[in-house]
Amino acid sequence: MTQYVHWRAGGVSLVLDCTGPRLPRILHWGADLGDADPDEFAALAFASIPQPVSNTIDRPVPISLLPEHAAGWLGTPGLTGHRDGGAFSTEFTVERTTEEPGRLAVSARDDAAGLGLLLELEMTEDGLLRQRATVTNRDPAAVFQLDGVLPVFPVPSEATEILDFTGRHLRERIPQRQPFTVGTRLRENRRGRTGADAATILAAGAAGFGFASGEVWGVHVAWSGNHRTLAERTSTGASLLGGGELLLAGEVRLEPGGSYRSPWLYASYGCGLDRMSSRFHRYLRGRPHHPRTPRPVILNTWEAVYFQHDLARLTELADVAAQVGVERFVLDDGWFRHRRDDRAGLGDWYVDETVWPKGLHPLVDHVRALGMEFGLWVEPEMINVDSDLARAHPDWILQTGGRLPPEARHQQVLDLGQPGAYAYLLERLDALLTEYDIAYLKWDHNRDLIDAGHSPTGAAGVHVQTVEVYRLLDELRERHPAVEIESCSSGGSRVDLGILEHTDRIWTSDCNDALERQAIQRWTGLLVPPELIGAHVGPTVSHTTGRVHTLDFRAGTALFGHFGIEWDITRADPADRERLAAWIALYKRMRGLLHTGTVVRADHPDPSLWVHGVVAADRSEAVYALVATATSVWSPPGRVRLPGLDPDTVYAISPLPPGDRLRERMRHPLPWWKSELRLRGRTLAATGIQAPVQHPERLVLLHVAAA
Repeated sequence: MTQYVHWRAGGVSLVLDCTGPRLPRILHWGADLGDADPDEFAALAFASIPQPVSNTIDRPVPISLLPEHAAGWLGTPGLTGHRDGGAFSTEFTVERTTEEPGRLAVSARDDAAGLGLLLELEMTEDGLLRQRATVTNRDPAAVFQLDGVLPVFPVPSEATEILDFTGRHLRERIPQRQPFTVGTRLRENRRGRTGADAATILAAGAAGFGFASGEVWGVHVAWSGNHRTLAERTSTGASLLGGGELLLAGEVRLEPGGSYRSPWLYASYGCGLDRMSSRFHRYLRGRPHHPRTPRPVILNTWEAVYFQHDLARLTELADVAAQVGVERFVLDDGWFRHRRDDRAGLGDWYVDETVWPKGLHPLVDHVRALGMEFGLWVEPEMINVDSDLARAHPDWILQTGGRLPPEARHQQVLDLGQPGAYAYLLERLDALLTEYDIAYLKWDHNRDLIDAGHSPTGAAGVHVQTVEVYRLLDELRERHPAVEIESCSSGGSRVDLGILEHTDRIWTSDCNDALERQAIQRWTGLLVPPELIGAHVGPTVSHTTGRVHTLDFRAGTALFGHFGIEWDITRADPADRERLAAWIALYKRMRGLLHTGTVVRADHPDPSLWVHGVVAADRSEAVYALVATATSVWSPPGRVRLPGLDPDTVYAISPLPPGDRLRERMRHPLPWWKSELRLRGRTLAATGIQAPVQHPERLVLLHVAAA
């Protein structure tokens, strides 16, 4: 094992100092340093030692992958816990370090604390980093109370601005920026699920960094339960980003020999947010279980029928869906026993005989005969108090102190830490997937976990609940490997790389308002590539906001995701159905590009004009959207740059039907709109082309292809 480790991939370098008995330290994480001589890293380590200053300890304070108070670190410790009040401060000594290409494993121990530690650090071929820590209780007789594990990645002083996200139901992942000042920017999530207001990615970068400019470093916690993320800068100038699971009081007690493994903390660097984002996308696309087949056009029945399930109405909806080109028909909430509204029935996962006397077979058979796949909505982790299951097993509800938590959407949470509850769900879901030809489960989770205790002790149960959800998903996928599962949670409240190890896409938001979706999808897309982002065409009048949008704006927004429909298209007029069919045909023609290419976004000075697109991996082709999100103060809007193309290739640029309707209402058409342009990629990125005048809340599409 060398004393200094240098990994290079995708334009990124990571240099680790593994000298001495203490845990490894990061000397550099950022731009590629080239094929440097190993002796240079010893010099770099020497050059990085700070000058002693007054009123500090007499030796340099190292910031390891898991910072330790015993080393002099006065920021947030990497490990917190105790053994009956003692062993609260660790000082690990490295026992063994093993290195493979792109992977480092460091085993360490603290005999005084009676703890063992395994640190794992990996780098993908595209330069994405991730690390996790496993803590083991080596004391043969005493319990260790573990309170938290927080791996970190140091960042340089050039990172002076922080970007993270907030949000709420129907408006998830809204960006917020602030200076990276001395102190701790701590984001804690105690919702028991990822949360609509989760930080998602916590990024630090050069002041004013944008999509294409400014160095930026970002981290993401791959965990679907309680978690925390922080950006910390000390008065000595040390700066870091970190994250991990947020453990509730008493949640992880390590018995002798027991271990806890933290979630993966992912870290990405780039010059601009798009470069940082692309590393997440390429990692997800490289997983063995990433969806490989074309993402089928979905119709979900929720905003078409709500709870009013009727075979005749649903078969008519399926007929129209097939006519416009839908490939997957998903039956939403309301199909199971006692479920006529949202007050009853959750937990009773049997087809309601009063609504479906012949089961779901007539509908499933009809949908399959039309050439479409059949999908089904479920919410297995939840339970209504008004249900047969709750009446039979009230002790299966997550609760603390003999009291029920406050209801949300009239529901409670089923305790998957109860072996009987877990076995019941596995049997019921397995039975449904066995009896019916179901290709897809929309797996919902519609409330936060509040006062979530495990019966009969009342001990905190969020950690176990999250682990058991993962296990349940995996067991179902093992039994039914052809079934795809969507992570839905009041829309987009369970979006993280932890849940995406067990599911096949996320439902981005319950809001199908195209204007809101432009922002929600834009920022969700920093982490998740388009093929995993559920994006549906809603009705003309939005169910959640009351806004009215043209079909072209709604469909053009949904195009840049996993395209679907959430609208009673039986009531759409023939012209709208024909237009919708044209958009579906475009999606089918372009999804090979949209779901494998590089996502790009332009930094435009007019905040009302958003430019985004997808460029083919070989840069031979691209699709861009020019989106007027509001009324501009400029008219005409000026030029827009088209990023991501090969600089030396000549491209033909033309409006892309049906996203070209602008020409039909132009009194004085844009000159180039009528004829094919030819420009080099370098010119399109540096200078751009004149954008057309649009009404607000409209968009047009451009197709760019190598000439």
